[in-house]
Amino acid sequence: MPALTWPDPLPRHGPIGLRPFHEGDLDLVAEFAADPYVPLIGSIPTPYTRAEGLAYLERQHQRLADGTGWSFAIADLATDRAVGGAGLWLHDDAPATAGYAVAASARGRGIARAALIALTEFAWTRPGLHTVELFIEPTNRASIAVAERCGYRRHELSPGHSEIGGIWRDMLRWSATRPA
Repeated sequence: MPALTWPDPLPRHGPIGLRPFHEGDLDLVAEFAADPYVPLIGSIPTPYTRAEGLAYLERQHQRLADGTGWSFAIADLATDRAVGGAGLWLHDDAPATAGYAVAASARGRGIARAALIALTEFAWTRPGLHTVELFIEPTNRASIAVAERCGYRRHELSPGHSEIGGIWRDMLRWSATRPA
């Protein structure tokens, strides 16, 4: 896939903006590494070291260079402090997929909702992109609520869809369609 570029302007909604990760975000990477769940669903290094944290940040930028999608830090607009991560991933001849994670220290403040709105609005600026999907574990009530509040529609249960922590888990598929 051809390399992608960062959007200009960068996506934002409410109190947050989506921006490229930078070295100042290592505190977020360390917090994610200490979370019992977040390292299971992505490439967060555990145990955390500065070198592994920097390698994680580099992998996030490499996705753009590889043309596979955008890996954004979710940043508080008032402080630029990274409070989470969100991504939009492109797939040949298939809908794009989105994902998000918010640091435990920032949960319960509507950040995931604001990030998914910003990410989805950004998706609609991409030519030819008409559907964005989310895959959420059926027990993840908080993420299900975010999807519902952002206008995503629930579809079927996909048995054994995603490997999480070495176990193939069922996932609910949700989707949003570009407005007409």
